[in-house]
Amino acid sequence: MECPLDSKPRWERRKDARPHELLAAAIDLFVEHGYAATRLEDVARRAGVSKGTLYLYYANKEELFKAVVRESILPFLGKAELSVAGFEGHSADLLRSVVMNWSSQIGQSKASGLGKLMLAEAVNFPELAKFYREEVMSRTVRMISSIVERGVGRGDFRAVDIPQMTRVLIAPMMMLNVWKHSAVAPCDCGVLDAQVYLENLLDLALHGLLAQDA
Repeated sequence: MECPLDSKPRWERRKDARPHELLAAAIDLFVEHGYAATRLEDVARRAGVSKGTLYLYYANKEELFKAVVRESILPFLGKAELSVAGFEGHSADLLRSVVMNWSSQIGQSKASGLGKLMLAEAVNFPELAKFYREEVMSRTVRMISSIVERGVGRGDFRAVDIPQMTRVLIAPMMMLNVWKHSAVAPCDCGVLDAQVYLENLLDLALHGLLAQDA
């Protein structure tokens, strides 16, 4: 008597789905336990494949982590960079669009926990930190900086120290991710609503940047 298809182990079917399942399992475990504590055998188990199958796709944990970052964050960055390059409206609207799209696509996803992971473990894994800095943070800084520079150049924003203002804008967004994935809240102020938090950040930033109050 033949066994029904569904009785086969997951790694004997859906071969084309293996990388996706492995990356989904990996990001869950990286965010839940951190990089150092995540074991490849646990990733394989959660994905429903053998550890040997995982090695067919990723040579080691470092390569798996890099694949997670490239799959979960870099597509958003690419789209955001294109939107900035092609935007024709007011720089305040551009900044708002980029920040709120980041919130909906990255901030509300598991990928938001990767930044906290890197802050916590960068010292112990310098090569991984270098990768994240070059692939994610440097591009993010350039993009936000270009928005501020655009605003100043067009007269949408008042003249500011662009590199420092870029850091001031990015830091609260990074801290939001840290708070979201931390057991201890930053203050005794109830549930942290990311949407409301970012709206207040934009309100504060734009009323400090605009040449005239909007």
